[in-house]
Amino acid sequence: MRAESGVVVVRTLTVWCQDWPVVAASAEAGTPAQVPAAVVLGNEVVHCSATARAEGVRRGQRKRGAQARCPEVVLFEDDPERDARVFEPVAAAVEHLAPGIEVVRPGLVAVPARGPVGYFKSAEAAAEKVIDHIADTTGVEAQVGIADGLFAATLAAHRGLIVPEGLTEEFLAPLGIAELDQPAERRRGRPELVDLLRRLGLRTLGAFAQIPERDVASRFGGEAVLAHRLARGLEDRAHDRRTPPPELSVAQHLDPPVDRVDAAAFVAKGLAELLHVGLVAKGVACTRLGIRATTETGEELSRVWRCAEPLTPQGISDRVRWQLDGWLTTTRLTSGIAVLRLDPEEVVGAAALQLGLLDQGQGDVADRAARALVHVQGLLGPGSVVTPVLGGGRGPAEQVRLVPWGDERVPAADPDQPWPGRLPAPSPATVPVEPVPVGLVDGTGADVGVTGRYELTAPPHRVLVGGGSQEVRGWAGPWPVDERWWDAEAAHRAARLQVLTAGENGAEQAFLLVRTGGRWAVEGVYD
Repeated sequence: MRAESGVVVVRTLTVWCQDWPVVAASAEAGTPAQVPAAVVLGNEVVHCSATARAEGVRRGQRKRGAQARCPEVVLFEDDPERDARVFEPVAAAVEHLAPGIEVVRPGLVAVPARGPVGYFKSAEAAAEKVIDHIADTTGVEAQVGIADGLFAATLAAHRGLIVPEGLTEEFLAPLGIAELDQPAERRRGRPELVDLLRRLGLRTLGAFAQIPERDVASRFGGEAVLAHRLARGLEDRAHDRRTPPPELSVAQHLDPPVDRVDAAAFVAKGLAELLHVGLVAKGVACTRLGIRATTETGEELSRVWRCAEPLTPQGISDRVRWQLDGWLTTTRLTSGIAVLRLDPEEVVGAAALQLGLLDQGQGDVADRAARALVHVQGLLGPGSVVTPVLGGGRGPAEQVRLVPWGDERVPAADPDQPWPGRLPAPSPATVPVEPVPVGLVDGTGADVGVTGRYELTAPPHRVLVGGGSQEVRGWAGPWPVDERWWDAEAAHRAARLQVLTAGENGAEQAFLLVRTGGRWAVEGVYD
């Protein structure tokens, strides 16, 4: 432990499992460790295994690019719940030797080094003991790092190093400036900051640390000051941390006890919202969250999650849901969870909150609306409240993904791809969940078809929809749809047609029709 500028920096032991999202996905799927694997978010590789990297797969590649580099690569979807669930036995193994651990994220735990180092007589012995115990109990390979502060200890774990006490700043100085942007943290604004510092010629942490903090604040802003503290071997927000008042803790008695993950998810959302309301009322936000549960037979479960940024309601809910999933799935409980308690172990003042949490004009309205929507989900299920997310695709239905309220709003496909054959603008204003069957007939009442050359068999005359018919005033198309022709099971062949109709009252209406399997259906309606 050392102090600088009035800030106490705790000597920290971190346990890091390399490429954890890939390890967790492979373990749950039963994929052998030697098989190249990667985790994708949307259409982008966000994590890859060492064997995949050896074949040329890299973070940031598109899926198709990764498959071109390594055709045998196994791709998994990004799933934080899975990562946390599979990581719970590893966290429990570390806690067995070093009580008081904090889960920073799935794949990384931290604990004050003083306890395990003192018990095992040396830092080297503590590190070796922890690594061996994790391997023996879970079969997972891990690396240990010890340094002053969480950031430096994490970088030390990446290298399997024990940094001598008091030499953390010297350890950090020669490291590249890109170390400030840890991809697993996904901190907003950090990639842009790193890119700016590199273009200014500040290519190492030491070079950045040498700039006076006052100059950093005036030139780059608050986020850069936090990064500057890390480069100097300090904690990023230690100076603003407060001991939370006990009345901020929230608890809920569950009757009947919860023993299913889906039921636990509902409880997590409600309790997270309750905790957030109490924190906002006090003008603080949580940076270390204690999750504690008691089973019906009296078993006590506890875990602390440490967060790089103040937790939002969704962040609280996510961590509670991940932890309950881990306990219910991987821990042999004798009964269901009867009591759930959330304790804000550490909070920061209003100055550390994100702008959206302090915007009292629209923020109060948004918070009330969010609470109402969460309440509806608690009554009717998570799928009862959804928000649309626009993404990539050729047809209108492909471009819209309905995401349950509170979940991460990630498009199903990358909207920035070219998507040849995409439906031209403007897009339909209304897209039914399932295409609505209709009829399209010519002047004789016969069905209008589409030939193999994607030509209409006759000029369309009327659209039969909703028990009535509307006269066709004009049309455009048809446009061919011939997707995944190389895959017999996934191949999709259709034709799209835009038609302008007039009803009995003369009101015009535009439809997007699609013909597949010899039938017409409404795929979209234009305003």
